[in-house]
Amino acid sequence: MKLQFLLTLFSISSLFSVAQEGGYKFSEIIKVPTTSVKDQASTGTCWCFATTSFFESELLRKGKEETDLSEMFIVRQKYLNQLENNFLRQGKGNIGQGSLSHTYTNAFKQVGIVPEEVYKGISYNSQKHNHTEMVSFMESIAKTAIANGVRSDEYYKLINNLFDTYLGELPEKFTYNGKEYTPKSYAASLELNMDDYVELTSFTHKPYYQEMEIVVPDNWEHERSFNVPLNELISVMDNALNNGYSICWDGDVSERGFSFRNGVAINPDLQKSEDLSQTDRARFEKLNTEDKWGEILKFKAPVGEINVTPEIRQQGYETFVTTDDHLMHIVGIAKDQNDNKYYITKNSWGAGSNSFGGYLNMSESYVKAKTIYIMLHKDALPKDLKQKIGLK
Repeated sequence: MKLQFLLTLFSISSLFSVAQEGGYKFSEIIKVPTTSVKDQASTGTCWCFATTSFFESELLRKGKEETDLSEMFIVRQKYLNQLENNFLRQGKGNIGQGSLSHTYTNAFKQVGIVPEEVYKGISYNSQKHNHTEMVSFMESIAKTAIANGVRSDEYYKLINNLFDTYLGELPEKFTYNGKEYTPKSYAASLELNMDDYVELTSFTHKPYYQEMEIVVPDNWEHERSFNVPLNELISVMDNALNNGYSICWDGDVSERGFSFRNGVAINPDLQKSEDLSQTDRARFEKLNTEDKWGEILKFKAPVGEINVTPEIRQQGYETFVTTDDHLMHIVGIAKDQNDNKYYITKNSWGAGSNSFGGYLNMSESYVKAKTIYIMLHKDALPKDLKQKIGLK
């Protein structure tokens, strides 16, 4: 594990010096400690992998030893909670694989947590996670219960046996580092208070400095986030990272400027050409929009990006251009060769999923436009903002 961690750090350092030969060149400004990149594989559980990574960094921030927590222990409880919600809503709930960060904190408070080595969550013939078949069976059982209008004893047996078969039986007790724990007592030993974490967003259709429900399908628990002005949301992120706190990020990764392969996510302004050489500029201005994108997607060098306003951000949300696609873990700040700011972002597609150890850099413009919400420790918020939203 130590060797893998060092190799991952080597890959990460490469990302911050040069993203690609002759392309984006990054310098690391700040980076908080984090654990190795994991792989969600063939599952829609990015929400859990990102939030687990976030809490692993929280443990490092608090001076705890490096810890690998079980994602699937939380995912299993999430499925159970969704099934309950969906049945009581007479089949109109969400039992998809996606979710949001508060799903993790809610499940953690319910059932605790265990280390990865205690509950790997793979009890089927696969080296990697794959929930396709399991979820198909789960949906069939759920539909039958709704059609019958009752959850029989057999229903509960079937559901629990399904999860035991695919994910493994839940440990009532386990020994870790020479000590015996239950999931609840192990969670207590980590000294993570789930009530210390808050979600922030920024939209203009609701009042600022108040809580609002973000209306996206994955918010099936109807949890609320604090709504703050866009400039303050960015200030919170910068303040957090500069003071050793990382950020759990939810947003849209479906845009053409999001290139995990190239290790960057950008929000180009197709009307700008001042970042190009004089020769390239003349040629660029003659191109149509598609041709401009073609040039940009070669990622030869940084280009001008959109100055995102609250109005631009809101339009993206209300026209469903900005969607709730993916959760990742923001762990630092970098700058490119033109001094533009980016957020160092840890993904959950495996360390070998790109040439940068499973990381990418998201530009400030991209983050402004495409963030759905962030989660972080409440102490990472500036004091004046905590007062405005009523946090102690």
